[in-house]
Amino acid sequence: MDVIKEKLKLLPDSPGVYIMLDCYGNVIYVGKARVLKNRVRQYFHSASKPEKVMRMVENIADFNYIITATEIDALALENNLIKKYKPKYNILLKDDKTYPYIKVDTREEFPGFYVTRKIKKDGCRYFGPFMGGINYKDILETCQLLFCVRLCRTSITATPKRECLNYHIQKCCAPCAHRISREEYAERVRQALNFLDGNYSAASEILKSKMLAAAENEAFELALDYKNKLSMLSKLEAKRITTINKAIDADVIAYATNGLYSAVSMLVTRKGIMQGGASFALDDAHTSDADALTSFITQYYSVHEPPAEIIAQEYCEKEFLEAFFKDKLKKNVTVTLAKQGVKARLLDMAGENVRDYLLKSVERIKHKDDMTLNACERLQNLLSLSRYPRRMECYDISNVSGVDKVASMVVFIDGEADKTSYRRFRIKTVEGADDFASLKEVLLRRLKKLGTEEEERFPKPDLVIIDGGKGQLSAVKQIFDELGVDGIDLVSIAKQEEEIFTLSSAESVKLPKSDYSLRVVQRIRDEAHRFAVTYFRNLHSKNSLASVLDGIEGVGKRKRVALMEKFSNIERIMNATEEELAKTEGIGPALAKKIKAYLSENL
Repeated sequence: MDVIKEKLKLLPDSPGVYIMLDCYGNVIYVGKARVLKNRVRQYFHSASKPEKVMRMVENIADFNYIITATEIDALALENNLIKKYKPKYNILLKDDKTYPYIKVDTREEFPGFYVTRKIKKDGCRYFGPFMGGINYKDILETCQLLFCVRLCRTSITATPKRECLNYHIQKCCAPCAHRISREEYAERVRQALNFLDGNYSAASEILKSKMLAAAENEAFELALDYKNKLSMLSKLEAKRITTINKAIDADVIAYATNGLYSAVSMLVTRKGIMQGGASFALDDAHTSDADALTSFITQYYSVHEPPAEIIAQEYCEKEFLEAFFKDKLKKNVTVTLAKQGVKARLLDMAGENVRDYLLKSVERIKHKDDMTLNACERLQNLLSLSRYPRRMECYDISNVSGVDKVASMVVFIDGEADKTSYRRFRIKTVEGADDFASLKEVLLRRLKKLGTEEEERFPKPDLVIIDGGKGQLSAVKQIFDELGVDGIDLVSIAKQEEEIFTLSSAESVKLPKSDYSLRVVQRIRDEAHRFAVTYFRNLHSKNSLASVLDGIEGVGKRKRVALMEKFSNIERIMNATEEELAKTEGIGPALAKKIKAYLSENL
């Protein structure tokens, strides 16, 4: 604490980012400040703090700071550091989703209509996001049905291609087969873009006439399809907010907190139509509602396309956020602090949603904490670990009789899977099916990164978990000793009794099956196995099927060919029953049982 007191005296009167550290050097919180001296001192001098902030302050052992030219630069840096360190007490959109958009590639001579979840600055037109209120598939199918635009990525060349089925059922005008001129197709695209912009009246008239024509020609299935699409358009029109300017594009964002947990609800309006909404549970330690809301908005729109307008509560940092969008995201976004009129009513609606979500989600959030953060803290005590196991890594080997040996590295941060940190390995130096030698190779490759420039991408783990018993644990400890690795705890979990072995005791630790700390160890062990097996199976296409079956006694070349011809790939053989295997030429019930047992044990 003396170190912190001295550092507080030296804080500058500048904007910047401050980084809070725990006693193990882990980043537990990142914040931005207009004036670093004033903001950081609040944590240690202010008497009244939210409960979540008090918990965070109790864990601060040190802090660092980075001075920036402006507060907007500080906000951008804060956002990047949160993504990098995933601090325990920051807002992390772990339950965030990437929503679908409809993309029209207007750069093409004959533009295609596609679904994407990534927005790029590529000159294309994007429509969305579709958050559940409207089904993007229905919209895309209606475009295809009405205007016969292409939904495929087939390249259009000087040589005509053969028409596909969509042309024959009147769902595409086959520009790839040169069945339509560029000018005629451009007019269809113009009409389709007008439809995607929310102008449904012309589309409704076209659907009605096509439905009547199809019924008259006794094409009743087609007529029913038109009728269903017409009904869908009527529902979309019913979502139109008639009191709002028709061209408005706005996200309506409301924030609520109970002091310990907080949440955000978002309603999406495009072209005056309510397209749906989403709610997000936030687990943060911000000192103010304004900071929490600003942090959410910057994180969310760093991965989603910002609308023309954001409607938010009065404490939202309007000018600051507008400058951030313009300077950092190159977008002109208006932040409206709605206090009256229809926009205020929309904000009230979002407010009702967020309060209801927070009320009903508290138990779910608490349960999530028990399964993750609290489970890790309990694990430290139960296993006598030297440090809180914030970053846990688990490894698994997968092979069949030494064929195509692979390994997985799975990473959990604060008890949750961090899939961006997962890694796969192909074993390079080991002959035959030697799992320990394979594990040794993988650990050597992984641990040699410590203390090098690559440690930035592969941070030092707090805990390494091995699948196995006391013997496997001792063997891996030898690898650690050879490399002179310290500061990393090491445990193993034996699958049969789910016993956990540590280096600090000769006796295993047996936890109740319902214990959340045991469950977090099981989750990472099972995830490592799943990831390794998935990688192994992906390597085994039809061409490598024979090598996989090579290790089964009694299955020679002729029988491998028979299995290959009947099931095509290893996945189908894995999923086949013994009865189905036995019906393969040359494979009887006894051999089928042996094949099934072998694959179940080794894959």
